[in-house]
Amino acid sequence: MTQRIAAELIGTAFLLIGVVGSGIMAETLSDGNVALALLANAIATGAMLYSIITTLGPVSGAHFNPAVTLAFALRGEHAWKDLTPYVIAQITGAILGVWAAHAMFDLPILQTSTTMHRTGAAQWFSEVIATFGLLFVIFGGIRHKPDTVPTLVALYITGAYWFTSSTSFANPAVTIARGLSDTFAGIYPGHIAMFVVMQIIAVFFGHAVLTRLFR
Repeated sequence: MTQRIAAELIGTAFLLIGVVGSGIMAETLSDGNVALALLANAIATGAMLYSIITTLGPVSGAHFNPAVTLAFALRGEHAWKDLTPYVIAQITGAILGVWAAHAMFDLPILQTSTTMHRTGAAQWFSEVIATFGLLFVIFGGIRHKPDTVPTLVALYITGAYWFTSSTSFANPAVTIARGLSDTFAGIYPGHIAMFVVMQIIAVFFGHAVLTRLFR
């Protein structure tokens, strides 16, 4: 269990290093071109996801996401007693990853987002779609071709940065941690709660649909 928790913490930390670090670099180098910055951010995040899922999947299952852990628990494929330790490790790792990204770019370690406002019905619905889609590729991949799951998740999130209005957070730990970064990847802390609520709603909706679709 210690090894699994460590894997979830380290993996989620690297995920946020990828998300926030590439966001900072992209914003610095894109000279105000938001589309170019988002493209760089999406590609770096997808590359990081492929790497950490491939290397840590055999250790902990490579959830790196409380929504994914909850979805596995609902399916009876993850012990309920292990849900809380996983979620704590994921949130802790996500926050440490944000702080590490700040340190790498010589920014204040402790900060909160003040500029990236993400709210409204469209973005809330977008998070339902983004999270449902993530679960769709995970459980569809596991059902039909398990060795492709790292690629499926990486490609899905890379694309979902572009086809969702929220840029596809799809992860409560990521959402919480990005509230602690006043950078390109940030989210205003007051808008975190509704994103997380929508992500959890998507888990229960996904459980109802996907257990039947991939029976």
